[in-house]
Amino acid sequence: MGQIQWRLSGCYPYEWQLADCVELGEIETETGPIDINIPCSVQKRLLEHGLLPDWNIGLNALQCEWVENRHWIFETDIPDCWLGAGKRIILNCNGLDGIGSIYVNCKEVHKFNNAFISHHIEITEALAQKNNRLRIVFLCPPRWLGQFGYTSQMTQWKPRFNYRWDWTARLVQIGVYDKIEIEVFTGARLKDVDVDTAVDANLSNGTVIVKGIVENGKKSRVRVEVTEGDKAVARESLSADDFNLKGVRITVPSVKLWWPNGMGEQPLYQLAVTVEEGTTVLDRQVRRIGFRNVEWKQCEDAPDSADPFLCVINNKPVFLQGVNWTPIRPNFADVNDNEYRKRLTLYRDLGVNILRVWGGGFLERKYFYETCDELGLMIWQEFPLSSSGVENFPPDDAATIEEINATATDYIKRIKHHPCVILWCGGNELTGSKDQMIPVTRQHPLIRSLETLIKKNDPRRRFLCSSPGGPRFGADQKEYGKGVHWDVHGPWKPEGDVQKKWLSYWTEDDALFRSEVGCPGPSNAELIQRYAGMYKVFPAQTKNELWRRFAWWCEWNQFVAENSRPPKDINEYVQWGQLRQSKALAIAVKACKSRFPRCGGIIIWMGHDSFPCTANTSIIDFDGNPKPAALEIKKLFKSEL
Repeated sequence: MGQIQWRLSGCYPYEWQLADCVELGEIETETGPIDINIPCSVQKRLLEHGLLPDWNIGLNALQCEWVENRHWIFETDIPDCWLGAGKRIILNCNGLDGIGSIYVNCKEVHKFNNAFISHHIEITEALAQKNNRLRIVFLCPPRWLGQFGYTSQMTQWKPRFNYRWDWTARLVQIGVYDKIEIEVFTGARLKDVDVDTAVDANLSNGTVIVKGIVENGKKSRVRVEVTEGDKAVARESLSADDFNLKGVRITVPSVKLWWPNGMGEQPLYQLAVTVEEGTTVLDRQVRRIGFRNVEWKQCEDAPDSADPFLCVINNKPVFLQGVNWTPIRPNFADVNDNEYRKRLTLYRDLGVNILRVWGGGFLERKYFYETCDELGLMIWQEFPLSSSGVENFPPDDAATIEEINATATDYIKRIKHHPCVILWCGGNELTGSKDQMIPVTRQHPLIRSLETLIKKNDPRRRFLCSSPGGPRFGADQKEYGKGVHWDVHGPWKPEGDVQKKWLSYWTEDDALFRSEVGCPGPSNAELIQRYAGMYKVFPAQTKNELWRRFAWWCEWNQFVAENSRPPKDINEYVQWGQLRQSKALAIAVKACKSRFPRCGGIIIWMGHDSFPCTANTSIIDFDGNPKPAALEIKKLFKSEL
């Protein structure tokens, strides 16, 4: 449909309900109404309107927390020309970040309390003949879902990272982070389309399996067509009743295989599912698909009991080398496609072939997965569960298991057709008990339920209980040779001189996989100065408030220990810190890659900064530019095994 104009207003909690009718009465608001384009966060629009400071500067983020203590209303008018006899109207929302309700005129038509899932609401019955107003009301978000606490108590479904993590300030986004589409139609409608692809044992012919539901389609037919460029390579036509009953299975002869970055090309096909009566098209959905085969085998010399961490794509073993992907910004609703393309292309050029989409974030938008398909960047997709430091045991009550299963079902439905997605993971750093750092297993009822759901809805993909996984959370040098290090996390910071203890640790390493490894490195001095605000950038130690925000990654004392003196200025400290990060990560990557296929891969924690950190384990800075460590890693990622 055509574009509609949205307006944003804010008020003290529930003040908007004082109007005689929430949809038609005049609301006296503290803020607005302000015109707004979707998608957008409340914070960005307030910043543009002069009502918030730039949270990236100094400690300004502290002045933005009042936004969480208001209710926010996104409002628009539905054009009268969209209405009429026999027309049905569906509201499709792919990203409502928060808790609230949707109103049409005087009627609440939908409640939402899960920022991770899409919402599809028919609003036809609530519409008047004209002058219809649509409001999305966001209530106050949960008070705390941040890095520290109790995972078993984290049962409110909103991205946790922007409550503060060790690499970003608190900026609890409120708003619409993906498209809102108002679908107007008459007659038959296509919904719940499920697409799966496979290749045969000879890697020659492909198969596409399509399922779905055609509503009100008694007289209609479904045409399914696969095209390569402008050429149709496979098609099938059947009645809507037959499609609803059994779906359709199409063979695509002589398919071109999709390969990860560095192993070959990434040919993609278009799948179109069309509902029609005669020559009239009633509804149509399109997916871009690819064909590849993924297997997991045991690493060489691994214990018989160990999980498989050797990835085999199209019958060729591949060393998985990549970065952990976190959201580009805390206000991720405002990130445009160019910023995604910039980072993803950079990772491709660095030789990355896998991104682990970390469990403290969210299901990325459609453009992210489509671009990864194009660039050959494989995806390790986690569900939105993460450790909490104090206790990392996942919730195990029936209500939460039902909610996370609904989220997982939505994730699968939305990205299952992408060839880049190679596995699902229960979450980040989840443990099997409340007092021990032992990775969770399928004995946990939530994890077992997720595994069952994936076997049913996406059986061709692997499911990992958590990252890390196995008998140990991390790898202890004292236990090398005992076969207890499968997929492990850490270390994230070298102790002492990287050429001594750190080098020894990696030389003797026996881990089968390393899904998180890091070393801190400062941002460049110009970036630190640009975002310092009123604060001094030096000294680079925790007594300086600017550096204390991310105190874990401040290595002032290490500089003094190595040089027997403090640094002269910020430039000397940055140069030293970036060189140290480069050396440390190069040692880790080289050690893991040289052990392939005894080691299946390494994923650096982390990829890019979401906030202008003075220092962090990222290898890409806040501006999207590589630190020296990224360029050093590139040499190893691009090298032959």
